[in-house]
Amino acid sequence: KSTLVHDVLYRALEQRLRGEHSAKRHLGERVGAFSGLEGHEALDDVVLIDQAPIGRSARSNPVTYVKAFDEVRRIFADTPAARQRGLSAGAFSFNVAGGRCDNCEGAGHLEIEMVFMADVFVPCDDCGGKRYKSEVLDVRVRGKNIHEVLQLTVDEAIRFFPREERLGHALWQLQQVGLGYLRLGQPAPTLSGGEAQRIKIARELAVAGRTRGRKLYILDEPTTGLHLEDIRKLARVLDRLVEQGNTLVLIEHNLDVIKLADWVIDLGPEAGSGGGEIVAVGRPEDVAKVERSHTGQWLRTVLGGGDRGLPGIINTERRAEAVR
Repeated sequence: KSTLVHDVLYRALEQRLRGEHSAKRHLGERVGAFSGLEGHEALDDVVLIDQAPIGRSARSNPVTYVKAFDEVRRIFADTPAARQRGLSAGAFSFNVAGGRCDNCEGAGHLEIEMVFMADVFVPCDDCGGKRYKSEVLDVRVRGKNIHEVLQLTVDEAIRFFPREERLGHALWQLQQVGLGYLRLGQPAPTLSGGEAQRIKIARELAVAGRTRGRKLYILDEPTTGLHLEDIRKLARVLDRLVEQGNTLVLIEHNLDVIKLADWVIDLGPEAGSGGGEIVAVGRPEDVAKVERSHTGQWLRTVLGGGDRGLPGIINTERRAEAVR
């Protein structure tokens, strides 16, 4: 599945479209062999949403990735205290000189190089791990400074900024993919692969809300490790992407998600060297009738009652394609 979708479909489309928003790391790499590519004329872009980290540095975090940190900094820069001190929005960034701590350069910690052991990180003596100069930390919004705001969870931040529409829109996307518990400034290296993937989905939703897209989104097992309630939320989110004019291709094993697809491509019949064949193609009901398909056999168990949606979801239309 991954070979077909990543090495052939994604890379071939990426080469053909060279889309503006897609990840570019595959450009120039070898594309898997295929006989023909049709339908790309109807697409403007292809986007791979996988479980790769959103950043390797502790400076990357959820609020910067979904482009919400600009709004947070603007809110602080608009306060009377910031104007009085001559602090612009740039002063509230820990990535550029100005308002960040000069000693740790906004990292919040110092790295001590060890000769025979792994390097050790200790809190910065000057800022106490808060990343900013004292004059920046003295600026407060509703009693909290920029460091304290970055310690808020997404859920808490939505309640804390009830009248900030643009910021609320970006944070709401994170909440809708089940990430309301993450701290705004949580370092990217501490996020799991599944969390990173859902943050990427949230960013695409924030962008897609401003434009009507003709994008092809490729998602690699987006339900891995999710609780049923989070799968429900994710299903609603994926529906929104399709309603905005986009197409989804999912590599998925979860039957409750597969049964929502418009079209299923079942690869097998076994895993590894025992697979690689197209065993069944069609609507979920069609695949369920194929005796040779292991996926089809299990689909019968979830389609038997006629309810094609996850519990708690009203499905008016199946709007995705699943590769099983």
